[in-house]
Amino acid sequence: MQKRAKSHNQPTRAAYPVTLWDLPTRLFHWLLVVLIAVSYTTGKIGGSAMQYHLWSGYTIMTLLLFRLVWGFIGGHPVRFASFLRGPRTVWQYARTLLRSGYSGHLGHNPLGGWSIAAMLLTLLLQVVTGLFANDEIFTQGPLYPWVSDQTSRWLTRVHRINQQVIMYLIGLHVMAVLFYLLVKRDNLITPMITGVKPWHAPVHIEKPRLGAAVVVAALSAAAVYLLVWYGG
Repeated sequence: MQKRAKSHNQPTRAAYPVTLWDLPTRLFHWLLVVLIAVSYTTGKIGGSAMQYHLWSGYTIMTLLLFRLVWGFIGGHPVRFASFLRGPRTVWQYARTLLRSGYSGHLGHNPLGGWSIAAMLLTLLLQVVTGLFANDEIFTQGPLYPWVSDQTSRWLTRVHRINQQVIMYLIGLHVMAVLFYLLVKRDNLITPMITGVKPWHAPVHIEKPRLGAAVVVAALSAAAVYLLVWYGG
């Protein structure tokens, strides 16, 4: 179970390494970082680079499907039920951000949990609209024939606007990570690389079955393949 430390005037000394983020979650996170960069760059270049843009989008969709399922069957820290809190809890936490003394959170804090949800939802909107989008010159989404030209133009517009929303969310995410690192002295980066976070007390988190992650990833990839190559 995920536990939160009690509040003190000084940051709590971390002494116990806790295996927090499982390997599938870490791979999802860093692959997503790389693929978002690829998608953004190839989208800006256009032309023949759009083929890579499409492939990157299909892979992002696979990752998102995996993460949505993993959010229900993965380890406790990555389950949506463990970090999506109600408005009152989020507001109470937000009010304490600039106060002295920070007890920390072993997993996602109440604000961070909803930022993860917002990122997942906007990325899902991006890949779905991309399936129907077209640039009226060179590239069409694989499901473009399913909709009218007018609908495709509208979805393409949403796709472009939502791209900016994603960039803003990424910027906020990076600033939040730096804020916790420099102001709160809470390193959120290293645990997402190693999976281990120092904590003030020993906490046992049951490891998820890696075999289940492989099955979910394979089924997610198969679903995207069927949708893209047979749905169109």
